[in-house]
Amino acid sequence: MSARVCSQARREGMALLTVLLLVAVMSVIAVAVLDDVRFSVRRAANAETGSQARWYAAGAELLARRQVARLIESDPVRTPLDPQWNGRILSFPVETGTLSAVVSDGQACFNLNSVVDGVGEDLIANPDGAARLVALGKAVGVPEGRMRPVADALVDWLDADATTRPLGAEDGAYAGLAIPYRTGGVLLAEVSELRAVRGVDADLYRRLRPLVCALPTSRPSTLNVNTLTADHAPLLEMLGEGRISPAMARAAILARPRDGWSDATAFWRQSALSGVTPSSAAVEQVGVLTRFFNLRVDVDYGGIHAVRTALLYARPSGEVVTVIQRWTLDE
Repeated sequence: MSARVCSQARREGMALLTVLLLVAVMSVIAVAVLDDVRFSVRRAANAETGSQARWYAAGAELLARRQVARLIESDPVRTPLDPQWNGRILSFPVETGTLSAVVSDGQACFNLNSVVDGVGEDLIANPDGAARLVALGKAVGVPEGRMRPVADALVDWLDADATTRPLGAEDGAYAGLAIPYRTGGVLLAEVSELRAVRGVDADLYRRLRPLVCALPTSRPSTLNVNTLTADHAPLLEMLGEGRISPAMARAAILARPRDGWSDATAFWRQSALSGVTPSSAAVEQVGVLTRFFNLRVDVDYGGIHAVRTALLYARPSGEVVTVIQRWTLDE
């Protein structure tokens, strides 16, 4: 009788252990399922929030294009300064967040792509553009002996041929690196690509970055003298070819009338530039009309921060289009 009782007790104990094991396994599964459900819900909510933030940014870009179109329409010859738009931060409240947009002159810079001529992959060296890059480097304190190899290397990076310039660098110069790569053979899409060119280190990039851009054309960027600030003085020094000192460049920019210069001729005739006879190339690179505009949109929505940057172009027809668009800062 006692053996039978013991056997029954063992069976009941095993059954209890089995039930407890099943409960433990089911608890683990339930926790895993709940975690997966919570993660899926959170992921879906983040995706929805991110999507809404992107739609807000797209709406701000559309609004910016319309505002630029109105600006150009009001004066197709000279970009008005009023209403104030260059660098002005416009903020708008949105549901559970804020949206801010900044439009600035996108051609107050040296176009790195102007060291070559041509379109697409049919690019050849432009000696005048390379010389201007060297002059800009000198204006920001980089010796000519250091800038000339960089200018030649940039030309080799962009042009279609495989012939190395005297101080340049074609594919062979990059093939032996720890992480080898080849030259681009096309126009730069981003200024940050300059860091891949031989001779460009962190210090040189830091000096040049505020004053250079990568416009989607090999034409030199025309400086709108009505949107320049004192920080852009090295660009005028570059155009002066040694005839415009840093002090003269800053004085010429700060002498801008309240409503801006009526035309480029009035700018060159001001007293701050007396005695300076600009070259024909310098005259061509100065104007009072802006066609490229930089746009930055910051969206804070539902705990998500999204940044959208773009380059807008105002066509001669008056239409404003987005030529470059990114979801990052233009570094």
